[in-house]
Amino acid sequence: MLKKPVRMADQQQEQNGEQKRRKGGLITMPFIFANEVCEKLAVVGFGANMVSYLTLQLHMPVTKAAVTLSNFGGTASLTPLLGAFIADAYAGRFWTIAVSSIIYQIGMVCLTVSAVLPSLRPPPCSIDASGKKICLEATTSQLMVLYVSLLLTALGAGGIRPCCVAFGADQFDERDPKQSTKIWNFFNWYYFCMGFSILLAVTVIVYIQENVGWGWGLGIPTVAMFLSVIAFVLGYQLYRNLKPSGSPLTRLVQVLVAATRKRKLPNASDPSLLYENEELDAPISISGVLVHSDQFKFLDKAAIVSGDESRKAAEDVNLWRLATVHRVEELKSVIRMVPIWFAGIIPITASAQQGTFQLQQGRTMDRHLTPSFQIPPGSMSVFTLISMLATIWAYDRFLIPLARRFTGLDRGISFLHRMAIGFAISVTSTFAGGFIEQRRKQAAAAAGLLDHPDHTIPISVFWLIPQYSLHGIAEAFMSIGHLEFFYDQAPESMRSTATALFWTSISAGSYLNTLLITLVHRTTDWLPDNLNRGKLEYFYWIITMLQVFNLCYYMLCVRYYTFKPLKLRPLYSSADDHVELAAAP
Repeated sequence: MLKKPVRMADQQQEQNGEQKRRKGGLITMPFIFANEVCEKLAVVGFGANMVSYLTLQLHMPVTKAAVTLSNFGGTASLTPLLGAFIADAYAGRFWTIAVSSIIYQIGMVCLTVSAVLPSLRPPPCSIDASGKKICLEATTSQLMVLYVSLLLTALGAGGIRPCCVAFGADQFDERDPKQSTKIWNFFNWYYFCMGFSILLAVTVIVYIQENVGWGWGLGIPTVAMFLSVIAFVLGYQLYRNLKPSGSPLTRLVQVLVAATRKRKLPNASDPSLLYENEELDAPISISGVLVHSDQFKFLDKAAIVSGDESRKAAEDVNLWRLATVHRVEELKSVIRMVPIWFAGIIPITASAQQGTFQLQQGRTMDRHLTPSFQIPPGSMSVFTLISMLATIWAYDRFLIPLARRFTGLDRGISFLHRMAIGFAISVTSTFAGGFIEQRRKQAAAAAGLLDHPDHTIPISVFWLIPQYSLHGIAEAFMSIGHLEFFYDQAPESMRSTATALFWTSISAGSYLNTLLITLVHRTTDWLPDNLNRGKLEYFYWIITMLQVFNLCYYMLCVRYYTFKPLKLRPLYSSADDHVELAAAP
């Protein structure tokens, strides 16, 4: 008589498990990737050619435009820390992405309006009696409209960037053998879709901006951003939504405070004596629990049970005095990621030249494909994207299966090795860029155009293809490996925050680029408005040397890096109750 209810209970549990299985998975990818394609079309659609808008429409000097864009890029890559904190601690990733997309949409509308209304731009350049071109720079009020628009888009990007990739990876349960391998394919798919949308932006959108008008050129990305919000919300009921688990920063501080308070205690002789409490850790560790590691033993003191702490129930534990092993290991994981994060800064400084000085180089060169058609300078990054997409495709289709035979890893090679390959290729790209710039100036001198920066130099813009293509190949290894690293090595409850670290490395790289440009411009004559009379190649080679030192530093970091120790929970355990089953909004 007792067996029947047990079977019914088992059947009910199995049905509940099947219901949870239906959340997430491959079925959600069209909605997430549609959002990513439209969002990146909007972001890159106005960003790829923005230096042309600032110099040609607002009449900014080249150096000031480069600094403005670097500062904007740095700010837009710093705000993900705020967006990630809100997602992990309070709102969850879905709502953070949705609200941030709306904020971004408002910024795009403001930017489009500023491009359409003549009163928000300086008048066109004129020619005086001596034949000299006279251009009035944008007024303070006109620049304020630009800066407010850029600030709104930076705030919006702060919620989208750290959450989108983490939210997509969340759709695959890493405890499920059938889904765990798809997580690593997801990062390739994600970056491929992002690259494809960027390819559309730097070809179609940039062409419209250069040949039709900036109103249309910015209006189309604005509409694309609106469509991205619609596409994302439509998939709401299919998503696997993980509930926010409280402030991760608070937990990290609690561990530090507890370890400091118990600093005089001797280290635990046996790690098994350290405090562990499944009930406390379940809400912040759905898939698994971090186990003890031997690094940073000072922090272990936060988990030493002293006094009457052993007799307290989970709800009565003062987390500012006693931390679980899992929470201590969360902090250790974050500390271990910092050196690798730091290594990602210099390569971003190198790639930042594509949107500033490399674009200006291309503008001076012969860009004709046919006698009547010229490649817009902002579209030259299409060669970066094509090489990146081709590399991602080849990596996913051929390199991963081949590497699995030798390494036994689901992802083929480790993300640390993937990043090292990208760093090395990036060095060759910048190094080659210096020689290409020398060749460009030699052509200008031979044609007598050194003092005529507005004239086209008789040298094909295709000389820049190796530089752009090497950047793309490096990106396919470097950036995807970086994303994989932060997602895999971050504590589960901090994955939005960890993904934000990827964007803060971009922020730091952009600010470092600003600093280098400013210092070089103030102390040398290498970067004048007329690049024909400058020494841009020296600037490229300085960055090359920094990259070489950075690669050596990174290899040391890899040599001593310790992977986070994780023990996975059984699939569909009671901890799955913390997976939010989405309801209609």
